[in-house]
Amino acid sequence: MAKIRLFLKERSYDIIVREGALADCGKVAARLGLGTDAVVVSNKTVWALHGSRLRRALKRAGFKIHLELVPDSERAKSIASLARLLRNISLFDKRKRPFIVAFGGGVVGDLAGFTAAIYKRGVPYIQVPTTLLAQVDAAIGGKTAVDLPVAKNLAGAFYQPRAVISDTSVLKTLPARHMRNGLAEIIKYGVISDRRLFSYLEKNHAKVLKGDRNALAFAVTRSSAIKAAYVEKDEYDSQGVRAALNYGHTIGHAIEAASGYSSRYYHGEAVAAGMVVAARLAVMLRSMKRSDSTRVERLIRACSLPARIRGLSYARLYRAYVRDKKFIHGKNRFVLPARIGAVRIAEGVSDNVVKEAIASCSAR
Repeated sequence: MAKIRLFLKERSYDIIVREGALADCGKVAARLGLGTDAVVVSNKTVWALHGSRLRRALKRAGFKIHLELVPDSERAKSIASLARLLRNISLFDKRKRPFIVAFGGGVVGDLAGFTAAIYKRGVPYIQVPTTLLAQVDAAIGGKTAVDLPVAKNLAGAFYQPRAVISDTSVLKTLPARHMRNGLAEIIKYGVISDRRLFSYLEKNHAKVLKGDRNALAFAVTRSSAIKAAYVEKDEYDSQGVRAALNYGHTIGHAIEAASGYSSRYYHGEAVAAGMVVAARLAVMLRSMKRSDSTRVERLIRACSLPARIRGLSYARLYRAYVRDKKFIHGKNRFVLPARIGAVRIAEGVSDNVVKEAIASCSAR
């Protein structure tokens, strides 16, 4: 078992990574004194596969359980889903001490976390991520949000969980596309912070994708530690440190918005294409060697992730890009790799250069 402590003074918490960690959920919640009634937010797919294990763990610890199932897609991160969830919890919450359990992927975690942040001005919650992407990224750091029609994650809050419990055994049931989706974020960590992790992935990405026990444990643990370190230094994304975690996300979020948050592009797939755009942009601005950019693109292709933007018109993609919340005072902001293992933040990048980089990665 790996236990990573994320230090944020009174908001500090543990990230537990272990095969079989679902069995610990009740004990962890009891030890933290979160409440008496667990409101589990999940979706039908996750609950059918793993719900019985979570239910047993919570009941053994003496918790009453109320289940809320939300749609199994980005559609769950809507104002309508949020309103429905708040209403149902309020109807359940009579003379109770509720806490929320986010049991699913990044979508469930974002929605459940934001609900916890605003219900009664904040109730405790824990993250129990069930996808590779959520275990290495979305469940850690307290960013919670729902989408608005014009862009992703426009309504949200920083609200830290009381614990993150990552059971790597649940990843055995994850479809191959979802494994690739999560691997994109692990590649991101290698590019922004850890040359050894990147080199490890160049040699062992196939093992991670196949669910090799040791490779998966290493990738999840190392990625979680990197994410925790960034959050500790810049919890509210206000010092410019945590911004490094957005490598690939400026264009990635635009791809998601332009595709209507549909299954055409999962988050990690959009970020993968966004990382290629950003790496090429870095080469154009002479902040990265072409050989390093080639390594990034080669690894993304080797993992069967998109290195090209397909099925989206340039005009639609560009409109989504300029609406992104990463524009600061009217200036764009990109995380650009300087080399494998280090990045820099660039603001006010020439529009013509951005267009050229996007065009170079758009399928013809």
